[in-house]
Amino acid sequence: METITQPEWITRCAERLHQRWHTVGPAQLEEVAVVIWRDANLRCMEPAEAAALWLEPVAPLRTTG
Repeated sequence: METITQPEWITRCAERLHQRWHTVGPAQLEEVAVVIWRDANLRCMEPAEAAALWLEPVAPLRTTG
């Protein structure tokens, strides 16, 4: 992973969250991104990847067939 600053990581994470939550405001998305950043395991990941992993429990189920 490239080295990025905490504010940049949070911004990128919030952008990924916005892809899932279109109606949530930017300030709230950044607040959630800060919560995600505080998790040391997620913080070691790319921001978009960490956001996607954090979102998995609320992601719609995918059906096959």
